[in-house]
Amino acid sequence: MGGHATTVYPQATRLLITADAGASNSYRTRAWKSELAAFAAEVGLEITVCHFPPGTSKWNTIEHRLFSHISMNWRGRPLTSHEVIVNTIAATTTRTGLRVHAEFDTGQYPKGETVSDAQMAALPIVRHDWHGDWNYTLRPEPTQPGAEEPPPSAHRADRRDLSRLVHPVVTGMPTTAWDDLLTRLAVPREAQGAADLHNRRGGVRRLPPGTGRRPRLTLADRLRATVLDQRLGMPQPVIGDLFDVSRMTINNAVRQTRQLLAQIRHTIEPANVRLATLADHAARAGLDITAEIEKAC
Repeated sequence: MGGHATTVYPQATRLLITADAGASNSYRTRAWKSELAAFAAEVGLEITVCHFPPGTSKWNTIEHRLFSHISMNWRGRPLTSHEVIVNTIAATTTRTGLRVHAEFDTGQYPKGETVSDAQMAALPIVRHDWHGDWNYTLRPEPTQPGAEEPPPSAHRADRRDLSRLVHPVVTGMPTTAWDDLLTRLAVPREAQGAADLHNRRGGVRRLPPGTGRRPRLTLADRLRATVLDQRLGMPQPVIGDLFDVSRMTINNAVRQTRQLLAQIRHTIEPANVRLATLADHAARAGLDITAEIEKAC
């Protein structure tokens, strides 16, 4: 597929894939994203995937322009072998010019292989602002498919107290304005979280409220991370290290928090410098930053 695409479209830099929401290319399937990332790096194309929402796969034009004609061509024929299946698909034509190429894939696909949290965090994936679970882009960057989870000793024994990151030097706003912003975001975030859970469950809640896994980032954490990303331009892997979560978790949190800020029409103004750490920000801005914030760095 990759070699053919780059030969037919040698000037192409991007590839758009529309996919159903389930089966092997489900938006929840880690192996799908991992293999796409490897493919993007191999062919040098930026790959954008747009999944049809659950239950709406019939909107996919390939269902109407290809699969329906293949089904009519079968006409109840017993599919007794792989050869019969491939030949029946390949023999499908229409008066409007449909021609189908089909061949038997002899590749080996071992079962039971998993993609770890560390491998997922290493993928060069960017989720879109609009339903990021269903719409995302994989950049043509090399990943580390053999990456393993870091040993437990590599994680912080106790998470740093990042509450001091609401210092005006960091947020660019007085503490009272910060508290007011958190209050304004509370209700929209609750609705956003409920909708996100509903989409991931694919239906209504089956367990009573308050049960299940606690969120890794609180609303305050999400807003702090968004300020570091949008105001100071801090790299997301660095932010993830501060909060002891993956880059993907930070990416999702920032994307969702930006949506909430847009709802209440609040804009985070970028600082004059785009830096890697808070210590750099304090030094270059010539500002007095508290010892607590320096420890958080």
